Amino acid sequence: MSNLYEVLAKGGPIMIPLVGLSVVTFACAFERTKFWLRLIRSEKQLSHDVLEAAKYSLVDAKSIAQQDDTPMGRFLLAPLKLRQPSPETFRLAMETAGDEEFVKMRKGDKLLESVIAIAPLLGLLGTVTGLMITFSNLNVGSGTASAADTTKAAAGIGEALTTTAGGMVVAIIALCIFRASVTLQSQQMDYFSKVGGALELIYRQYWYEPAMTEIERIEAAAERAN
Repeated sequence: MSNLYEVLAKGGPIMIPLVGLSVVTFACAFERTKFWLRLIRSEKQLSHDVLEAAKYSLVDAKSIAQQDDTPMGRFLLAPLKLRQPSPETFRLAMETAGDEEFVKMRKGDKLLESVIAIAPLLGLLGTVTGLMITFSNLNVGSGTASAADTTKAAAGIGEALTTTAGGMVVAIIALCIFRASVTLQSQQMDYFSKVGGALELIYRQYWYEPAMTEIERIEAAAERAN
């Protein structure tokens, strides 16, 4: 712990915002990890249960989806809450719910993008200030440089290198977290589309089309009776 403090101290005042950015980055990573683990662990079983139940009872499928307050649960619940919707309305409800969930999945992306952009700039600023300290303590051409001046110059070089490295490390960590989040978002969009299409197909095949066929049969019988 003392070694870490010494490294941070060598970086000078610029290390303070860099440490703050690193704390924010790790907090965002922790929150996103909890979110994705909760989603990925339950969604496959939930989607399977809802799709199987929907073949026999939309009420049962709705009940299963209501019990799981996750993005997938809310996505599947949206069209099942409707009362005898048309296929177009059924799909629109899913698309609207999916868009809302995708917005939540992108939570933290702007923060990480800001860290990726700001951290290297802070590191560069620390490099400039460190070099300014170095040159101000060199006394070039005076011939009177003392050991104390040399120590101060070395401290300036240390500050320049430490802040540069710190800024790059924070930016690299934030970039890795951001890319992982974007990859998971892309995979989820594909999976939501797959499950949503399957649910819509079940609704059309098992409920909407048979109901329309029955209505047409009744209307044809009525016409014949007249």
